Amino acid sequence: DGVITWELMVERMNSDLANVLGNLVNRTISMSNKYFDGVVCDKGVSDPVDDDLKSVAVNAVKAVAGRMEELRVADAITEIFVLFKRCNKYIDETMPWVLAKDPAMSDRLATVLYNLAEGICIGAELLSPFMPQTSERIFAQMNSAPRGYENLEHFGGYPSGTKVTEKPEILFARQDQAEVLEKVAAMLPETKKPASAEGDKTSSGEKSEAAPAKPEITYDDFAKLEFRIGEILECEEVKKSRKLLCSKVKIGDEVRQIVSGIKSSYTPDQMVGKKVMVVTNLKPAKLAGIMSEGMILCAEDEAGNLSVMVPEKDMPAGAQVL
Repeated sequence: DGVITWELMVERMNSDLANVLGNLVNRTISMSNKYFDGVVCDKGVSDPVDDDLKSVAVNAVKAVAGRMEELRVADAITEIFVLFKRCNKYIDETMPWVLAKDPAMSDRLATVLYNLAEGICIGAELLSPFMPQTSERIFAQMNSAPRGYENLEHFGGYPSGTKVTEKPEILFARQDQAEVLEKVAAMLPETKKPASAEGDKTSSGEKSEAAPAKPEITYDDFAKLEFRIGEILECEEVKKSRKLLCSKVKIGDEVRQIVSGIKSSYTPDQMVGKKVMVVTNLKPAKLAGIMSEGMILCAEDEAGNLSVMVPEKDMPAGAQVL
């Protein structure tokens, strides 16, 4: 019932809508356009990993129906997002961008994108009673239509050969947490007004020092960046540099060389074995004459001390950061 509960609820809502569902639809359509001119075909080249996705999709239909029989609406919506999250995990498992590099894997890549399209459409139909306009927008972009609950129990109803939209739209822009919390407080007048999400007050009421805010960007700008988990395999000092370390970073099936200005806070031995967050789609650039193929994310305090960003839980190298 406290402030933290509401903040966590709003943050989860923002994350699920923008990152889980919106990003899933956008990535699937974008990859379909990039690799197959938007035509989604089931080539029947299956893999054991497909079976789990299909099982989650079929079971979601039954789970949602069961929750609604008990009038547990929030739990029903949670079951739908279990499917959407499984689709995102399926992208990390199958790595379409790797399949695309091998012409012999073209049919497998097509099947992966078909499975994603089918999973999205099943989820969109399950979501339609709760978010009808969102479901309609998803179906429009997938060039599909609802087929009825009774036809969702079998995976594979999305018509093979369907052409998705050429220009996917952003389904959700992340809502400002402070504004949403204020609206919640207005609807619940007896509840203590939620604190600002800015977190700019200390326990004594004084403002804490913070880095100057950068110009506001749109979700489209942010969505262009790709963040993944990388594992440091090797690390060494860059000769004739006081700031740079050069790391060999495992990201999925590939190993990249990344140069970082973290020598003041880390030794090479301290970096080896770490799981770190990496921006993976930056254009390669030379630092001190050495090619760098990404960026390791760090936080910096007022004294210039650095801390690399690491996942709270053990995640596989290559896992997407949402």
